[in-house]
Amino acid sequence: MNDRVSRINDLIQEELGKIFLRELEFPKNTLITITRVDTASNIITSKVFVSVIPDIQRERVLRVLNKRIYFIQQMLNKCLKMRPIPRIIFHQEDKTSDAARVEEVLEELKKD
Repeated sequence: MNDRVSRINDLIQEELGKIFLRELEFPKNTLITITRVDTASNIITSKVFVSVIPDIQRERVLRVLNKRIYFIQQMLNKCLKMRPIPRIIFHQEDKTSDAARVEEVLEELKKD
């Protein structure tokens, strides 16, 4: 990954975090984290990976994000001083739930 794409990933992650805090409402007692952003080398699309705690709220949060995608994209377009601005695609982060499962198994093994 080249340096420009890496900087774009960091910038998108930072700006989306601000948008999530200021502009969107999520279910109470739910923690939403943007774990990573993967922008295509042609800077046309960016996959935004989102982790949700508690896990049972994951589908609901992704529905909210996808329902508000056009609003989120508009807000991002206003924040970023670059062209082209990648099209955002939200994905659930599976690595964090996998890590949580590994932690559970390790805890069970410690007890035995």
